[in-house]
Amino acid sequence: MLHLQPKKLPHVIEASLLLIAIIGVISYFIIKLQSVPHVPILIAILIMITYGLLKNMSFNQLQHGMIQGAQTGMGAVLLFFLIGILISSWMASGTIPALMTAAFSLAGGPWFLAITFAVTAIVGVALGSSFTTAATIGVAFIGVAESMDVSLAMTAGAIVSGAFFGDKMSPLSDTTNLASTVVKVDLFEHIKNMCWTTIPAFIITFLLFMFLSTNKTGGEQLSSFQSGIDQTGLVDWSSWIPVAILVLLTVWKQPAFISLAVSSLAATLIAGMRGVMSWGALWTSWFDGYTADTNNEAVNQLLTRGGMNGMLFTISLVILALALGGLFFVTGVIPAVLHKLQQSLTTAKTATLSAALTAIGINIAIGEQYLSILLTGEAYQDIYERAGLARKNLSRTLEDAGTVINPLVPWSVCGVFLSGVLGVPVIDYLPFAFFCLLSPILTIIFGLTGKTLTPSPSSAESLKKIN
Repeated sequence: MLHLQPKKLPHVIEASLLLIAIIGVISYFIIKLQSVPHVPILIAILIMITYGLLKNMSFNQLQHGMIQGAQTGMGAVLLFFLIGILISSWMASGTIPALMTAAFSLAGGPWFLAITFAVTAIVGVALGSSFTTAATIGVAFIGVAESMDVSLAMTAGAIVSGAFFGDKMSPLSDTTNLASTVVKVDLFEHIKNMCWTTIPAFIITFLLFMFLSTNKTGGEQLSSFQSGIDQTGLVDWSSWIPVAILVLLTVWKQPAFISLAVSSLAATLIAGMRGVMSWGALWTSWFDGYTADTNNEAVNQLLTRGGMNGMLFTISLVILALALGGLFFVTGVIPAVLHKLQQSLTTAKTATLSAALTAIGINIAIGEQYLSILLTGEAYQDIYERAGLARKNLSRTLEDAGTVINPLVPWSVCGVFLSGVLGVPVIDYLPFAFFCLLSPILTIIFGLTGKTLTPSPSSAESLKKIN
């Protein structure tokens, strides 16, 4: 979308009011009317088309903007199809049931939510993908929560918090690499600098989940579900092979698309050779998802998941949201706001605060975390230089207020994916996604106080000469 720049930008007040109005419409429909996000986003698209036509833009120009915006999400769309296949194939091969069984053993104590957060954080760092983490171990923990009668909203909040800790801190994560690359900072220097905000956020989040999960043991429910899963005959030593393949391919830095595809194929072949389902039913499950058929209805509900068909709700919403983002750019609404910000910031405090709010705002307006990193990074590099700040401060802000905010927006790419996979609406888990909420707060506090901010090399050299 970066190249969708109009010849003339609207006035910043006009652009800002339009953005606020559209975000207000979307929020009203989703929060007040409990509407599916597709409807208000389509209404917002119609509003933006009307605005563009009133500005004497041709419909072809506006349509081009929508198409270009939607195209930026094609990589995610293809990945969503594969994650749907991964879930259904991992169910058939017994991989997710095996993960559930392991999670049952961990969940036997009183700190279920804290354990869920910690385990998903570790898995997230190992895999470097919040989507894969949520779709595998996250689905397993949701199943455990259902069996224990634990709040699904709190459990989803713990999963999202842990998954995005991993997405933020893993050297294998695409967003971590993108943030460091955009502002030209060494990857491991970037990760090291993020520890100033990430470690306190992790500790506070863990303690909060410990407090919320006290005395939730659910031993009887756990044993009932565990025995139900055992009786399906799905869990076998071979069930761990798809996990091992996925981890190995991730360590070898293979693209997520290839890693998920190979792991899904391996899981399907394992299920077929074990005779779990007929070959025809296995390939059909790639589209329709895995359907459990046991005498235990609760276990059936627990294990019936996945498939490309189950991802169509998410995919359609992503396309609509990104098409809206394309209209914001082709009409000049977003560029006008960013251009004004670039001209008015000179101090470390204002630069940090504005960069954080810009990354958050782009997530809310467009719903795409990559664009929040790219646009904010490109817009604020010179501003940070003028403010005398090292670029690693900017890359940290991009992650603290860009990467981890996306799952908190109901119409965002991450938000619609996670709500679909975990079966919990974004609005429900949002108050409990403590890590995602704390990260931007801490980065803004440190920016306003100057704590943990590193001066740029040129500024540090000037200070030495003065002293």
